[in-house]
Amino acid sequence: MDESQRSLRSPCVQVCALDEQDVCIGCHRTAAEITAWGRLDNEQRRMVLQRSLERARTAGVLSVPS
Repeated sequence: MDESQRSLRSPCVQVCALDEQDVCIGCHRTAAEITAWGRLDNEQRRMVLQRSLERARTAGVLSVPS
């Protein structure tokens, strides 16, 4: 199995707590995205990762390169 066929790993960082919008403060995935992760294909997982990255940037956790 080559790299492109392997399932993308969960972005969980073992800081598991949901905020008031049901978004994890550790990985920035929604509760629904966390629950669905095991059933998603790699394309869907990439979309979740992109959304969680945007949430992290919006929350000020990640800086946006200038």
